[in-house]
Amino acid sequence: MNYGGIFDFDSKESILVKLRKKSTATDFWNDSNKASSVLKKISLIEKEIELWQILERRHSDLEVLFEFAKSDEESESDIVEELSEYESEIGDIELKLKLGGEQDISDAILTIHPGAGGTESQDWADMLYRLYSRWIERKNFKKIIIDYQPGDEAGIKDITLEVHGDYAYGLLKAEAGVHRLVRISPFDANSRRHTSFASVFVYPLSDEEIEIDMNPSDLRIDTYRASGAGGQHVNRTDSAVRITHIPTGTVAQCQNERSQHKNKAQAMKVLKARLLQLELDKEKEANKKIEDQKMDIGWGSQIRSYVFHPYNMVKDHRTKFETGNVQAVMDGDIDQFIHAWLIQQIDN
Repeated sequence: MNYGGIFDFDSKESILVKLRKKSTATDFWNDSNKASSVLKKISLIEKEIELWQILERRHSDLEVLFEFAKSDEESESDIVEELSEYESEIGDIELKLKLGGEQDISDAILTIHPGAGGTESQDWADMLYRLYSRWIERKNFKKIIIDYQPGDEAGIKDITLEVHGDYAYGLLKAEAGVHRLVRISPFDANSRRHTSFASVFVYPLSDEEIEIDMNPSDLRIDTYRASGAGGQHVNRTDSAVRITHIPTGTVAQCQNERSQHKNKAQAMKVLKARLLQLELDKEKEANKKIEDQKMDIGWGSQIRSYVFHPYNMVKDHRTKFETGNVQAVMDGDIDQFIHAWLIQQIDN
């Protein structure tokens, strides 16, 4: 089988040559952000080319084994083993094909908000934060907390973090939506069963080379005193920054850094990512801003349910994929859910 009709090797090689040439320019490292972006693109294209080359070699090996099998029955076990590995690699290719969007290779910004319900939902948001932190560790990705607001008694009111890794956005976009928890509440003296909700929003961390049309006069920048733990300096000065993009009502904030300047830079990065997501939605003719697309954080809108009582189950309502190993999921084992959703997008 010739995969050239599916994967344009010549086009990829041409892009690779141009990027490598750019990386050898004398002024390449004058802008470290752009330089890092170019090097990342080079690495991703090299991995993609290698993946397709492996697939072609595997296909050729199988053809040879099938020829041997006509005269040697003992080679059948080798064929079964090769076919299993070939199937696995085709599955990887299927995902890569689905993760072919311009922003899929990007790093991501992940935000978690608790729904109504006070401490219960705030604790559930914190549990989700732990889940994604474990997933990030499993993928050997890196996280940077941009904004963290602790709950009044337990949990979190809000958290925003950057996730750095190959295809971080392409994978995490499967997690965007409302997540529902059913459990015996540790905060209820009568040990009653409670249902809690939290929402997960995912944005591509925009490439420095991508221009986002953002007029300074459209921005409202507010400073305020940071809340929660953060050290003496953080809580004594108005170092926290909130930036509002007035035309769209998009808001980004940061209070984790000691200096107002650093908080402003981080908040601007988040704002840029959210505005980029708005532009992506427009390109898909969504005709609504991303905030209008978000579902109510409550009944009937959840994408996934996590049931701790009266039985153990995690079920994705979009793909119908489910598992009874709740503990593994809460420890970050969510790739099966992500893959099921991505494959569903391919089929649709």
